[in-house]
Amino acid sequence: MKYSTPLILLFLSLIMACDQKTQKEQRDLISTDHTIERPTTKTDSNYTRKKVYVPVYSDIYQRTRNERTLLTSTLSIHNTSETDTLYISRIDYYNTEGKLVRKYIESPIFLNTFETLEYVVDEEDKTGGSGANFVIEWYGNEKLNPLFQAVMIGGLGNKSFSFTTEGVAIF
Repeated sequence: MKYSTPLILLFLSLIMACDQKTQKEQRDLISTDHTIERPTTKTDSNYTRKKVYVPVYSDIYQRTRNERTLLTSTLSIHNTSETDTLYISRIDYYNTEGKLVRKYIESPIFLNTFETLEYVVDEEDKTGGSGANFVIEWYGNEKLNPLFQAVMIGGLGNKSFSFTTEGVAIF
């Protein structure tokens, strides 16, 4: 009899754990590194899907076409919503010729409310050229209005400069 109480408690704990696990499996499983571990199929029908083009510059011309200044480029993705999660399904980097250079994500990721993610193309990375760009596909609540920007920074001699570009919707 003295072992029956702990066994009953163990049995009840197992039943409750199974019930909680079933409830969790019905929702998107989200990890701390922004990846969705098992996205649900509801995203196809319940969310708006959009695509954005963001121009960036790995380098710019200086004095002549043969002289270039290398730049560091930062892509920033801002979830401007106070209430809704933003989901990103594609972040691809293309060079001046329109060829895919790199895929930044392999599976959907998310941004919480007011969260920002940044992706940096290092100054030494010449793969993009003067006409590089990112293509981002995202989905979420119809009223979401995320912000996609790029910041480029460089220098000539002892002078530094920076400039920004905005993403535009593409279809």
